[in-house]
Amino acid sequence: MNNPKNNIDIIPFSINHKEAIKTLNLEWLQKYFKVEPKDELVLSNPVEEIINKGGKIYYAQHLDEIVGTVSLLKINTTTFELSKMAVTEKAQGLGVGRQLLEFCIEEAQKLGIQKLILYSNRQLKSALHLYESFGFKEIPVESGVYERADIKMELLLPQ
Repeated sequence: MNNPKNNIDIIPFSINHKEAIKTLNLEWLQKYFKVEPKDELVLSNPVEEIINKGGKIYYAQHLDEIVGTVSLLKINTTTFELSKMAVTEKAQGLGVGRQLLEFCIEEAQKLGIQKLILYSNRQLKSALHLYESFGFKEIPVESGVYERADIKMELLLPQ
């Protein structure tokens, strides 16, 4: 997916950019929360923990730099978790998060995924506003997923 307006390309995971998912996510996790053991495991082993389990990782590339990332983690054949979404601070305001989310929803529909879920935190108001603008609705959050997660949202995809 290419957006010539702001020179953002959405590209699939490649081993050349393996570290970007960790770097981008640690940037915001360390700023707002803390890095939990589950984060460290997934971010240090994205191939084993996401790709090999049926998930997808995408990157936003601005010019020749990776400035954002998002993942689709497989829960089961019909439900995936939108996860590990991060945009570097210097690229915020370019619409990178919106493009990543739009791309993931389109990809999920192509893959026949029926539902996307996500976990977030109410402090991240701009992120929640973005999710709501795409039709995500709040649902009850179970405990034990992430310490920082105080909201869970879902999006039912048209089939």
